[in-house]
Amino acid sequence: MLRIAVPNKGSLSGPAAEMLHEAGYQQRRESKELRIVDPENEVEFFYLRPRDIAIYVSSGKLDIGITGRDLLIDSGASAEAILPLGFARSTFRFAGKPGTAAGIADLAGKTVATSYEGIVAKHLADNGIDASVVHLDGAVETAIELGVAEVIADVVETGTSLRNAGLEVFGDPIMKSEAVVIRRVGAEADEPKVQQFLRRLQGVLVARTYVMMDYDCRVEQLEKAVALTPGLESPTVSPLHNEGWVAVRAMVPSKEAQRIMDDLYDIGARAILTTAIHACRL
Repeated sequence: MLRIAVPNKGSLSGPAAEMLHEAGYQQRRESKELRIVDPENEVEFFYLRPRDIAIYVSSGKLDIGITGRDLLIDSGASAEAILPLGFARSTFRFAGKPGTAAGIADLAGKTVATSYEGIVAKHLADNGIDASVVHLDGAVETAIELGVAEVIADVVETGTSLRNAGLEVFGDPIMKSEAVVIRRVGAEADEPKVQQFLRRLQGVLVARTYVMMDYDCRVEQLEKAVALTPGLESPTVSPLHNEGWVAVRAMVPSKEAQRIMDDLYDIGARAILTTAIHACRL
């Protein structure tokens, strides 16, 4: 039975459970549940603190896990990301009082406060910067005001909370993160149950990215239409009862669907429809 670690709370928890449900796996009904078994799919789910998941997976006690790339790197665990999942995206930046620093080179000899000590220490070392790192849990903006550090390193989304604290970001991003599936380094890569799990999640990602588009067009416009909707391999084309017309079906990127519908209409296509894809295998 495949043993999988899932975030039990925070920004990773809800989207991870939703994706697993879309992939056909049972999920817990109450947040207090720490373990459930999905016998039909031969999977056992363990709901753990997101920060601990990489440690459990690297130990080999659990086969795979879902966590943030940032938490994986920060843990220093012997685990690796094998599939990006596209949610819980975040960017890590340095910030300080205006004029404190313009880039990472200006951090030499300074103290940096962060909740992600492993990430920041590695980033500083990789750039040859000798600076002190102070680990703090929770909001780190007050570290500068209280004199604990001259600079902070934290997740930046809109930057509003930093501006409210009188801080500004500087330098290049430390890293960009998102939810990822992880495995222990050196684990068997082609284990059948793991590959099946990955295919299911990849199917969900594709289903979220594409829609199915159907339309009718005249035969003489077919080549132009196919150029607009090439599909993955090629579109399905079927003759209609009315001579000179064909029905076309193809997967198209959902973000481009409205533009493609306009372009198809302009070349004479009609009865243009899009439908959501709930699951797929490529």
